[in-house]
Amino acid sequence: MSDLPQLPFTRRHPLHVPPEYRQLRADGPITRVRTQAGDEAWLVTGYEEVRALLADPRLGRSHPAPDTAARVSGSVLLGGPSGDFATERRDHERMRKLLVPAFSARRMQALAGHVQDLVDGLLDEMAAKTPPVDLHAYFSFPLPALVICELLGVPYQDRDLFQSLADGMTNVLDPVAARAAKAELGAYIGELLEEKRRRPADDVFSDLAGLSATHGQIADLGAALLFAGHETTVNRIDFGVLHLLGDRAQWEALAADPSRAPAVVEEILRMAAPSDHGLVRYAREDMEFGGATIRRGDAVVVSTTAANRDERVYADPDVFDTERAAADPHIAFGYARYYCIGASLARVELRAVFETLPRRFPGLELAAPLDGLRRRTGRLTGGFVEVPVTW
Repeated sequence: MSDLPQLPFTRRHPLHVPPEYRQLRADGPITRVRTQAGDEAWLVTGYEEVRALLADPRLGRSHPAPDTAARVSGSVLLGGPSGDFATERRDHERMRKLLVPAFSARRMQALAGHVQDLVDGLLDEMAAKTPPVDLHAYFSFPLPALVICELLGVPYQDRDLFQSLADGMTNVLDPVAARAAKAELGAYIGELLEEKRRRPADDVFSDLAGLSATHGQIADLGAALLFAGHETTVNRIDFGVLHLLGDRAQWEALAADPSRAPAVVEEILRMAAPSDHGLVRYAREDMEFGGATIRRGDAVVVSTTAANRDERVYADPDVFDTERAAADPHIAFGYARYYCIGASLARVELRAVFETLPRRFPGLELAAPLDGLRRRTGRLTGGFVEVPVTW
């Protein structure tokens, strides 16, 4: 069919999701679409429907015939199927069991003091510069990199290489380059794991070094952890600042009362929508959902960013409102067995950022028009190339 809605939809506003999501949601809970890769898939954009499918064991990340599976994009991370169809559930549970303690709320709270030191240090360096300054380059980008490299156990002197390869992996327009970056990162992680086996430390890669898994599996896991722990947090800092600066009263209220930060962070998590990629899942069996028959092997794209703007759940969903009641929590971190194990880490970082940045720079403002900011194109995570600010 040539008349299917074509992903990705065009953005009309730098901070808003495309209006097509709302239009499709009004027509029904599930829609047949054509992906960026040219394949057909089912798209789900409603809050309750996305939660239901993320919790449904009839969907998974693997495919019975991965070479013929529909793809969402050229991304080597989230563009198509991953894992072994026969053992996916068991492998998933085993990895989560290993990693959950490493990312526990207790361990993250113990890390909070160090994160605050990093925030303060980066802001000290920024304050010493003459504005305008690129907030993305000097703060939003380096902070999550420093945190995730320390948590994983990546040597400080290797962080630039690590960041460069992580960025290369997110290329959705050049799969060959993305695969090369992923392979180089895998080789680097392999060497690092050998070092961790000889000299273990209190970090995640030392934990992974003792796993009875293949080099490729551990390298893939390490790449996924880096992506989830760095790229997504960078964008949430940028988008959070831009949302707050778009409503001066909310920025000033946060500067005057940093205790508001936890509620502000939850609204940032709901509203931040740097990418329209969606999460791809595959039906493990024929299933009925929302009046549609999904066949075994069909691709299903669940859009958590669209679901977080569901007007049936949130009043004025496109309005950034830090006073919003939390009766219906966002699903920025997924749901059920696919709930992000790094959620506590992200919250520790974001709360430190938004408790500190407005207090240190109460007069912060954009140094360029919002609609003139350059977007990162051709990357899985989207976001902005730079965020120039002054104070």
